[in-house]
Amino acid sequence: MSGSRQDLYDSNMMRAAAIRSYSLFGESGELPDVLHCETIATRSSLHGWELEPHRHARLHQLLLLRQGGGSAWLESGRTPLRPRMLVNVPCGDVHAFSFTPGTQGWVVTLPDELVADLLARAGESRAVLDVAGTAAADAALVRVMAKIARESAGDSPGRTLVLRGLAAAALGLASRALSQQAPAAPDLAASNLLRRFEALLEAHVIEHWPVARYAQALSITPTHLSRLTRAATGQGASVLIEERLMREARRQLAFSSLPVKSVAYALGFADPAHFSRAFARAAGRSPRQFREALSDRR
Repeated sequence: MSGSRQDLYDSNMMRAAAIRSYSLFGESGELPDVLHCETIATRSSLHGWELEPHRHARLHQLLLLRQGGGSAWLESGRTPLRPRMLVNVPCGDVHAFSFTPGTQGWVVTLPDELVADLLARAGESRAVLDVAGTAAADAALVRVMAKIARESAGDSPGRTLVLRGLAAAALGLASRALSQQAPAAPDLAASNLLRRFEALLEAHVIEHWPVARYAQALSITPTHLSRLTRAATGQGASVLIEERLMREARRQLAFSSLPVKSVAYALGFADPAHFSRAFARAAGRSPRQFREALSDRR
């Protein structure tokens, strides 16, 4: 694994027994509100301003610092935080934070259904927002986040409609800021079929579906599916399936203290030895060596 990818796992956080999937605000069902907004201090101050590696299966988050700082650990690596910085955290991405005590700012949490609805016809913005990252927040985004905080706390007539509009503005401005500071995200959202394949892959990756089963679920042939993925990413469907499984393996090995055997079973492998061989093929080292290398860097 290259040094840039290994930076993904640099963290001074304690490794959890398993990567936590936090269920916030009724995440397992319907979000009880159109969105949720709270200050950074609301949750982080309860945990010593440290939030260990975790993810949210159905929630997209935008964080914006007004004052203070700290560090964010995203899947692209560690990023220092400073005032007027935006942090974009898509659904399912592992993330962790260490804030300077007294840091001020907002966390806006959006259900995936709302994000999908607002970005249904915004392919380029959706592709940018599907990748975790940070960017400098301009004055317009700061104002929109402040308006979301005020509107969310009130009960004025038309509140839901106003919050939906402000959420769309926040996502648009966040996409603009991220696209100006980061390389273009891989356009796996170039077509509806690719978007559906991506969703199926997230849902069934640990079930080890073959390409043919994904193709069947999409009502296309395996050849057609691989042609689509190769045109969009340069890789066939089978490679993307394997890469997604191995990315989950790296997450579990890096962010959890589960034994290698337990990681193998959690990822749907009946034989831990088979998992170790597959991981070594993908990463160039065994799962145990991978963990040892991470420990040496801490």
